[in-house]
Amino acid sequence: MMEQQLQPQPVAGLAEPIAVAEGKIDRYFQITARGSTQRREVVAGITTFLAMVYSVFVVPGMLGKAGFDVSAVFVAVCLTTAFGSLLMGLWARLPIAVGCAISLTAFTAFGLVLGKGLSPSVALGAVFLMGLVFTAISVTGVRSWILQNLPSGVAHGTGVGIGLFLLLIASNDVGLVVKNAGPGLPVALGHITAFPVVMSILGLAAIFGLERRRVPGGILLVVVALSLIGLIFDPAVKFTGVFAMPALSSPGHASLIGSMDIKGALSMTVLPSVLALVMTAVFDATGTIRAVAGQAGQVNEKGYIHNGGKALTADSLSSIFAGLVGGAPAAAYIESTVGTAAGARTGLTAVVVGLLFLAVIFFSPLAGLVPSYATAPALMYVGLLMLGSVSRMHMDDMVDAMSGLLCAVFIVLTCNIVTGIMLGFCTLVIGRVVSGEFRKLNVGTVAIAIALAVFYAGGWAI
Repeated sequence: MMEQQLQPQPVAGLAEPIAVAEGKIDRYFQITARGSTQRREVVAGITTFLAMVYSVFVVPGMLGKAGFDVSAVFVAVCLTTAFGSLLMGLWARLPIAVGCAISLTAFTAFGLVLGKGLSPSVALGAVFLMGLVFTAISVTGVRSWILQNLPSGVAHGTGVGIGLFLLLIASNDVGLVVKNAGPGLPVALGHITAFPVVMSILGLAAIFGLERRRVPGGILLVVVALSLIGLIFDPAVKFTGVFAMPALSSPGHASLIGSMDIKGALSMTVLPSVLALVMTAVFDATGTIRAVAGQAGQVNEKGYIHNGGKALTADSLSSIFAGLVGGAPAAAYIESTVGTAAGARTGLTAVVVGLLFLAVIFFSPLAGLVPSYATAPALMYVGLLMLGSVSRMHMDDMVDAMSGLLCAVFIVLTCNIVTGIMLGFCTLVIGRVVSGEFRKLNVGTVAIAIALAVFYAGGWAI
């Protein structure tokens, strides 16, 4: 009897609260109801994180070339991704991660700042305004009107054009494609045997292979591998540490938080670019959210996305937050499909992604260890993926498809998204009229085309 009393007894008070907490999490995210488990959702969150964490190296590198403080942008990217993913997971309860969009980052850095001479503060003001407009159209239903009035050819052409734009940026950055100093075409082949070029091509090929094998975090593995090779063979790559407290600014730079110039972004020369960001985000966000939600089984038989309105609003609110903290426009990441492939069905996956990006803030010295030829393959790969929008063009509708392709080509030839969209709209409207298919036009499409044409004819476009 005494021996039985001396044996250790289970502490009932420890297991019970854990079970209660797990039960609340299960009910809140409807994990069991959606056919998943908490362990599966956590693993899927880690997998998604590995697939998109390359953005903390790519985005600061791109904005750094435009004069942004790289260390501050690193923190801003982590904060924006954490905010957007947590909001998506906790509010919309969908397994969709949100982060700074690579395509919109390129437009901000190379189109607005370097291309048009805007200051980083004005560019951040444009990002903030883009988030406000996108949020307004998401919550009021105007987004549906825009989607109905924007021709599918121009919509998909915009994606193709941005993909080509990314390829040009990455290729030029490593010296694969350079400005032609002599007569003839404006660009020429660079030094194909140069170390950065060879590393970039090998890295891109490695990404192809790893993604084909569905290796989790394949892009990140390539970025890390090329950075290590650079550390060994490239004198310009120097190790400065691993851990550091988050720095809102580096010596000689002002903090990016709250530095956006909204008044400057409200000028008539900048507003078209804000609208271009909005239109691009509308299609990018809608397409990505629908694709990820569909793979997660969260689209019903009528095509409605579970909590789709909340998902789009969470996406747009993240761009407002990005403008506040000094980051690039945010968007739902297509890499979220890696998580859904791993079994993600609920918002718990997105919450895990958000928490992991908060932890990454303390590893900012690693961003300075990554050379441009380590991130170029990631940019090229994302750009190539975006070219897949060509397959969604309806080639049986020649006028629509050709106007979309024209939009795509002139986005990269002029390095300006708005110009491509303007040419796409105008040629579509004129083509419909000449072909006798004017009944396929609607008032919204014609109004947008006229407005863009007048803006360019008046010399107000940037």
